[in-house]
Amino acid sequence: MRIATWNVNSVNARLPTVLEWLEAAKPDVACLQEIKCVDEKFPREAFESLGYNVETHGQKSYNGVALLSKYPLSDIRRGLPGDDRDEQARYIEALVESPRPVRVGAIYLPNGNPLGTEKFTYKLAWFARLQAHARELLKLEESLALCGDYNVIPTPADARNPEAWTDDALFQPESRAALRALKFLGLSDAHDLGNEPAGTYSFWDYQAGAWQRDHGIRIDFALLSPQAADRFRGIETHREARDMDKPSDHVPVVVELED
Repeated sequence: MRIATWNVNSVNARLPTVLEWLEAAKPDVACLQEIKCVDEKFPREAFESLGYNVETHGQKSYNGVALLSKYPLSDIRRGLPGDDRDEQARYIEALVESPRPVRVGAIYLPNGNPLGTEKFTYKLAWFARLQAHARELLKLEESLALCGDYNVIPTPADARNPEAWTDDALFQPESRAALRALKFLGLSDAHDLGNEPAGTYSFWDYQAGAWQRDHGIRIDFALLSPQAADRFRGIETHREARDMDKPSDHVPVVVELED
C-alpha cells in the first residue's frame, strides 16, 4: 500500500498539477493539506474519476485537509478532539478498508508565527491535543499512519540553512520538543525507517530563490505506529514535483507498507 502526504497549497489553483502527479505516482491513499476551500468547492469528481473515494474537512480560503483512497473509508473523524471551540480545519482521519486495514490521519499542524503571539500558543496547544489523541489511537494496536505538514524542523540536519530559521516558530525548542514527545509515544518517522539521506527536504519557499538554491527544510512526515512500522517497505520524497508546472511549495512524501 502506498500512502502519500502532500500540502498542495490550494487544490483548485493547482488541480492539473495534483492530478498529473497522482496519475504518475499512483498512491493508494493520499493525505492532502491546505486545500483552501469549503467541502462543497472541493473538486471531488476529478479525483473520483481516478478511482479515489474522497473525504474532506474544508474551510473557506484557509487550511483544509482531505483524504483520497482507492479503498472504502470508514470511521471518519473531522477535526482534532480536545477543543470544541477550534474552528480551523486541520485534521481528518479514517480507517482505510484495504485487505489489511490502516487508520490514516491527515494533519496540517499550525505554523505558529509570529513568535510571542497567540498563534504560537495555539500551535503548542494543538500539538498537545494531537499527542493526547495519538495516545488513544495507539491503544487500538492497529496499523496507524499520521501523515502531513507538521510545520516543525526536527533537527538542524533537516534544514539546508538552519541559522535562517532561528527566530521562526518551526525551529523553536518548544516545537521540536513537542514533536519528540509525540514520537516518544511509540511512533516512528518513516524518514528514519527508510534511512533517507541528509538534505532530503519537502519544502522550499517561493521567495528568495529558495528552490534554485536548494534552501529547503523537511517538515512533512509520516509517523507510523509499531504495527504500521512492521509493514514498512520504503519511502519516497518526490522532489521533482517542486519543478512541475505551477507547483506547490511542498512536495509529496510517499510511504509504502506491505499489503
